[in-house]
Amino acid sequence: MNFELKTLSLSAAAAHKCDLLVLLVPEGFQPQTDPLSVLIAEALKAGDLETKPGRLLSLYLPAGIAARRLVLVGCGQGNAHAVRQAVQALGATFKSPAIKRAALVFAMDGEAGVVGAAVRAIADASYVYTATKSKAEPRSLSRVTVGVADAGAVRSEFATAAALVTGIEFAREWANRPANHATPTLVGEAAKALSKHAGIQCKLHGPAQVAKLGMGAFLAVAQGSEQPLRFVELHYDGAGRSQPPVVLIGKGITFDTGGISLKPAAEMDEMKFDMSGAASVLGVFRALAELRPAINVVGLIPACENMPDGKAVKPGDVVTSMSGQTIEILNTDAEGRLVLCDALTYAARFKPAAMIDVATLTGACVVALGGLRSGLFASDDELAARLVAAGDAALDPCWRMPLDDEYAEGLKSNFADLGNVAGRAGGAITAAKFLQRFVGDIPWAHLDIAGTAWKGGAAKGATGRPVGLLLHYLLDMAGAHAAKRKAAAPRRARPAA
Repeated sequence: MNFELKTLSLSAAAAHKCDLLVLLVPEGFQPQTDPLSVLIAEALKAGDLETKPGRLLSLYLPAGIAARRLVLVGCGQGNAHAVRQAVQALGATFKSPAIKRAALVFAMDGEAGVVGAAVRAIADASYVYTATKSKAEPRSLSRVTVGVADAGAVRSEFATAAALVTGIEFAREWANRPANHATPTLVGEAAKALSKHAGIQCKLHGPAQVAKLGMGAFLAVAQGSEQPLRFVELHYDGAGRSQPPVVLIGKGITFDTGGISLKPAAEMDEMKFDMSGAASVLGVFRALAELRPAINVVGLIPACENMPDGKAVKPGDVVTSMSGQTIEILNTDAEGRLVLCDALTYAARFKPAAMIDVATLTGACVVALGGLRSGLFASDDELAARLVAAGDAALDPCWRMPLDDEYAEGLKSNFADLGNVAGRAGGAITAAKFLQRFVGDIPWAHLDIAGTAWKGGAAKGATGRPVGLLLHYLLDMAGAHAAKRKAAAPRRARPAA
C-alpha cells in the first residue's frame, strides 16, 4: 500500500477527492467555520457522535464534501493508543472493495506518535492474506493520504511508520504461510531476496556447514525431518566497521509437531507460526532497507522442522552444542531453545554490542502475560530499559521478567551439563535461563512472543510483532550513536576578534 503525507486543514480536507474520508475527532473539539467543523459540531451537539475512541458516524455523499463517504471517528484524548483504537474500529470499512483511495485527517494538533499509530493501524486493518488462495481478492485499498496540520513537523515519524508497515507485512506474510509454502529452504530464499536491497548481504548455511560448525543441538532438532535445515545469516551495514553490530536471532521452526513428544492434534495447524521469530527478523531487515539508519545489524535464523520421524531425536538423548556444553533432551517439544542456543554461540563471533533473540518459546509465557505483552528477559538493565521504551513507543509492549539464578536449579541433569527443560513452574523463566547459559558476558535479551506473534479463532493470523519494538530499538540506538559521535567531534576554534 502507498501512504502519502499532506498538510490538510479541515477546510482543505472537505475538498479532497477520495472514496473515503476519515476524520479523527478528539474530546474538546473546537470547531471553525468550515463545512466539516460545522458538521462535526452539529453531530456532537445532537449526540449522534461521541468522542470515545472507536465511536463512528458514517455519511454517504455528504453535501459540500468531495469525498464519496465520510466517517467521523471519536479518538478520545487523541493520544497514540486512542488513535489506534479509533482506526481499528474501521477495519471492515478499509477492506471494502469500493474503497481504493482514502484519506485520514486529524481534526486536532496530534501529539508525538499519533501519525505513526494511525499509519500502522490502517495497514493492520486493511491487510489481506492471499498467497495460497486461488480466488482471493487482493487488498483494494491502494493509497492513503494522511492529513495533518503541519506535514513537515511529522515527516520523520511518518517515514518510520511507512517503513515499519512494510516490514510488519513482510513478517506477517511469511508467518502466515502454511508450512509447505514456508520450508526452511523457502525461508532462506526469502532472506536471500532481501540482499537485492542496498546495504544488505545474505549468507546461507546448509546441513554440511552447520555440522562443520558443531551445532549439535540445532542438528538434533532437524534430524527427524526430510526438509533440509537452513542457517540464515543476514548483515545490514549502515555504519562504519568499527561500530559493533546488534545481533537479532529469530527462532525459525517452520513447523513444530513437538517431535517424539508429540503435541495434541487440536490447533496443531497453528504451529506453522512457530517461525514467527524468524519472520520478525526478516521484517526488521525489510524495514531497515527502507530507512537506512546508521547502525550495523546481524540477523541469524536457525530454520528447520521438528518432526517425529524414525530418525528423530528421542527423550533422554544427549547432544553436544556448539558451545561444547552437553544437553539432555528431556522433552523434544522444547526444541526452540536447542536451535537458539547454537545461534547464540555463533553470534558471539561478531563481538556484538547486544544480542536479542526472538522466539515463540513457551506456552508458559502465554499463561503469564496473555496476548498483550511479549515477555522480556535481559541480562543487562540498560538494554532492558531501551527495549521496554521501544515497545511502548511502537505500541508493541513487552514486560520484563525475572532471571534469578535459583530458577536454573531445575535444569540440572545427571547425564549431561544441563537438561533442556525444568518443571512446569516458571516455564518461561527456566527456558530463558537455559538460553542464558550460552550468552557469556555479552548484553543479551530474550523476547518470548508466544502470546503476541499470532491470533487464533476467527481472527487467526500473524500479527507481525515484535517488528515494531525491534525497529524502534535499533533507531534509538542509531540516534544514540549519532549523538555520541557529535559530542566527540572536535570543535572548530573561533577566529580571533
